[in-house]
Amino acid sequence: MNTEYTRKVLEAGLLAAGRSLTLAELAQLFDPVDRPEAAQLRVALGELGASYAGRGVELIETAQGFRFQVRREFAGQVARLWPERPPRYSRALLETLAIIAYRQPLTRAEIEAVRGVAVNPNIVKTLFERSWIRVVGYREVPGRPELLGTTRDFLDYFGLKTLDQLPPLAELKSLEDLDPQLALPEPIAALVAGEEAHPEHDASEEAANEAAAQQSPAEDSGSP
Repeated sequence: MNTEYTRKVLEAGLLAAGRSLTLAELAQLFDPVDRPEAAQLRVALGELGASYAGRGVELIETAQGFRFQVRREFAGQVARLWPERPPRYSRALLETLAIIAYRQPLTRAEIEAVRGVAVNPNIVKTLFERSWIRVVGYREVPGRPELLGTTRDFLDYFGLKTLDQLPPLAELKSLEDLDPQLALPEPIAALVAGEEAHPEHDASEEAANEAAAQQSPAEDSGSP
């Protein structure tokens, strides 16, 4: 196998795609007669990633494959490419998403118990629309409320391969601290940067952090 050629094809394919590509998708970039095996692709991807050390972008593996993304320290500068700032995610939305990510699976009522305030239906609707959360089951209590958990899209957007890669909750002030995705027109750092404080959420945010800090990250990988 010509590893230099393989690295160049992988690099071109990943940059052109602008999203995560699985090993199967990357293999399709090559002619059947000289298509690398999965192990060979991983070797080439490792070499390709190492060649980007110290540069402005990096090659990472997420729950949905491999992708290039902007390094965290340059997210603010890259965000200037979008001078018209898209609608920001509210503190309440990010808080709700963080609670689900760290304490899943749980019901809406349990989210409300942690936050200390009612969950706005529009927040849950937005999380479903972004495919960041899904119904993973039902609590066996009267009414059988839905149990919510995160998805592979959530992991992919925040540059994670598994939930085990979530930073300790005590070190995480907001989900904006996670790396943004290069290909999206609304990197998380740009969406949240400069967000005005919402006094009505301050107490609930403190309660959520205190309660959730006592929990360990869920072991569910978030995969469908």
